[in-house]
Amino acid sequence: MLIKHYGVWMDLHHATIVGKEENEAGNIKIIAHIESGTASSSSSEKNANNQEQTIQNKFFKAIAGNLQNATHVHLTGTGTAQEQFKHYLAATPQFKNTKTEDSTSNKMSVEKLIEFMAPKFS
Repeated sequence: MLIKHYGVWMDLHHATIVGKEENEAGNIKIIAHIESGTASSSSSEKNANNQEQTIQNKFFKAIAGNLQNATHVHLTGTGTAQEQFKHYLAATPQFKNTKTEDSTSNKMSVEKLIEFMAPKFS
């Protein structure tokens, strides 16, 4: 089983990853649910910004770790998180040949996410 097509619904705190085996009809399945960490209160704005950046990088790295051998990734979500993650993937050597698309959508159930991603994997 080699999954090459992935869909990710994400915001700054949560990501749901679905995937489809290459050349297989249907059968989109949940790959992972990933939660970002939370920043502790910091007395310095610089430290708080550094901590937020570290948490975001760990979050993006955890998501990317579930996109092994990806040839196509569709990102969707409520804000700028998917755009930031798209740039993260573009800067990551293992994803340099991966086709990445993004769109905006409200939070949705897993079933709705699978429905939403199905035409994107055709």
